[in-house]
Amino acid sequence: MSLVVVGLGITLGRHLSERCLSEIASADTVFALVDGMALAWLKTQRPDLQSLHPSYGDDKSRRLAYREMTDTILAALNQGKQVCAVFYGHPGVFADVPHMAIREARALGFVARMEAGISAEACLYADLGLDPGQRGVQSMEATQFLIFKRVIDPSALLLLWQVGLTGDLTLKRFDTQQAKLALLVEKLSQYYPPNHPVILYEAAQLPIGTHREEHLALGDLPRAQTSQISTLVIAPLTEPLARDEIWIKRLEALQ
Repeated sequence: MSLVVVGLGITLGRHLSERCLSEIASADTVFALVDGMALAWLKTQRPDLQSLHPSYGDDKSRRLAYREMTDTILAALNQGKQVCAVFYGHPGVFADVPHMAIREARALGFVARMEAGISAEACLYADLGLDPGQRGVQSMEATQFLIFKRVIDPSALLLLWQVGLTGDLTLKRFDTQQAKLALLVEKLSQYYPPNHPVILYEAAQLPIGTHREEHLALGDLPRAQTSQISTLVIAPLTEPLARDEIWIKRLEALQ
């Protein structure tokens, strides 16, 4: 009786690891929360696969849906099954259910673990040619940035995830509104000018597809087309990083 959570990666087929395939094949019960094409492919490998997607419902809070999905996974564990749960991308990135299921399974005394998958962030660095090691990176969900008192370092790269869901406090919507994106721009304007370059990024989900890379000015964001998988990539300001001479001198003293 154990639980393993795996990720399919972002691009169907290309990112699937041998370890992931092995876990899917050897489990007694397999659950999945993936898109339609990935689900159809998974069912060719495991016709008995159970989709978690029916837990979603019209005007139903995602928080409640996640609770139902977690309970479904735990119920199979309690039946003495070896359980594999499959998720899109990296199963530990912007995914509540995998963490909930693993945490609660361990609390009940089961062995539970997660296998890494290729995430949208990994694809972003490759597709856009960005290196987080050059200026550092700040990464957070767009609504989280908007509603909490976050302090941004504009000299580093900033990634705002799920910008297409900006401002949804109900956890029921799967889109956003221009007015909410305008609020996001207003808050970002504390750090960046309206003409500051940004990119709307979406990783390719199909092997024959290409990623989305739309360059625009920050002030134009409210009128741009966004989706659930859109990420706002904000370039560092061009000013060089300010040296902290106090710490440099302390380091030099240790040489």
